[in-house]
Amino acid sequence: MAGYQKKYLPIFFCVAVALGIYIGSQFNYSNNPTNILGGNSKKEKLNRLIDYIDYEYVDSINTDSIVEVTVNGILENLDPHSVYIPPSELQQVNESMKGDFVGIGISFYNFKDSIAVIQAIPGGPSEKVGIRGGDRIVAADGQALTGAIVADDSITNQLKGQANTKVALKVKRPGIKDLLDFTVTRSVVPLKSVDASYMATDTLGYIKINRFAESTPQEFEKAILSLKRKGAKELILDLRGNPGGYISAAEQIADQFLEEDKLILFTKNKTGKIENAYATDAGEFEQGNVYVLINENSASASEIVAGALQDNDRGIIVGRRSFGKGLVQREMELGDGSAVRLTIARYYTPTGRSIQRPYADGNKAYYEDYLSRYKNGEMQSVDSITVADSLRYVTPGGKVVYGGGGIIPDVFIPKDTNYEKEAITYALRAGYMSRFIFELIEKRRPYYNSLSLEAFTEEVVISDLNIQGFVDYMNLRNLKIRVKDYKNDLKRYLKAVMAQQLFGNTVFEKLINDEDAAIQKIIALSRNE
Repeated sequence: MAGYQKKYLPIFFCVAVALGIYIGSQFNYSNNPTNILGGNSKKEKLNRLIDYIDYEYVDSINTDSIVEVTVNGILENLDPHSVYIPPSELQQVNESMKGDFVGIGISFYNFKDSIAVIQAIPGGPSEKVGIRGGDRIVAADGQALTGAIVADDSITNQLKGQANTKVALKVKRPGIKDLLDFTVTRSVVPLKSVDASYMATDTLGYIKINRFAESTPQEFEKAILSLKRKGAKELILDLRGNPGGYISAAEQIADQFLEEDKLILFTKNKTGKIENAYATDAGEFEQGNVYVLINENSASASEIVAGALQDNDRGIIVGRRSFGKGLVQREMELGDGSAVRLTIARYYTPTGRSIQRPYADGNKAYYEDYLSRYKNGEMQSVDSITVADSLRYVTPGGKVVYGGGGIIPDVFIPKDTNYEKEAITYALRAGYMSRFIFELIEKRRPYYNSLSLEAFTEEVVISDLNIQGFVDYMNLRNLKIRVKDYKNDLKRYLKAVMAQQLFGNTVFEKLINDEDAAIQKIIALSRNE
């Protein structure tokens, strides 16, 4: 598994965390455009060079690509979290952070040269007209959507469109001979940032947030009110793997737990100007124990929430040291459909600590620090975390906390770095289990689609034959896994993925968490065990 970690995990996480935490509003230079866009010999030099290449260079050159390389080169010399977003990616990134998009509301695979619906998004336009998992969308408005030449981006473009416009779909449903006709009215489809909320015990609620989007505060408030009605007196807030998002969303989530006028964070820009963010009187969970789950992949906005609660002696931080990002970005349009997210301030937790890791040695070294935590033993022991006395702070309640590189948890949970467990976890997070389970469901689609959650829980068993099938599936993709000591974990994960495709994320998270060491530790803490 070490090879998988080094090659893939940093890429997946770093792409996400590079977007980090930022302020959503566009910066307005209109009051003083001369200072930004006026005459400057350095800027004129770059402009002239591009013009010379454009008009005089011996070969035809795509100067747009040169400009993008130049922009990226400039940003790489600033900090790891100032990033360029090309036009081809900006819409998708903004949809993710806004928390919705306009479309027909399905998740799908391009499977055997056709669009296979994994699930119609609950409450979305496709679900309303009766489209369901296993359906094949073979045409949209008379245009065929089958064959090897159909790419994911062309499918997406065909199914997306303006709100309240209609698209006529032809659908092949397993077990039915003739094609089915559906007319779907495109509408705003939510991209949920709250993955799951449920009762872990009779009095302990659980909420998982996957990112801090514009819609997160509203999603969270709905979830917390529902849990309180079910008897939640304590709460697990799971921010593991959450790479961040809007600073305003983080402030509003922290506000849910803090009493009025408690400091959430403060920011400082290049001029030294300080802006403070305080809690209001609107918190829905200001009483009762809060357990915040973090790990090495919890960054930026996640760290703001964890730091605010830790520094105000509100709640217990559980897990492993967080990523260590204390920079704030603002998105600025570049005029051609692209944008830059530029670091414009640093943020500090209520005690005054910055949790930003050093980045003077460049981006490569910065992100390789993620892997160094495996090597120095930090994933297995809190004693392996290096702290500096010069970055020592004390909370109002007398708790000692440290700056300089992430939030150190109050209760440490070691990571299981056994090869088998790492390989299984990688297969889950990289989507291999999802593909395998989809194909498994397809073999008995009418049966699985007919199951209630209760029937699924009681009847469906992941067999040893299924386990061997998954091992073979991975071997065909040159990904070797062993399941000698972790067969039960793999069975639980595969059933959780099946539940996700049939019933949604909450059931998935609940099954995944059934034997999770951090969750079990929190349950023990809540019972004073």
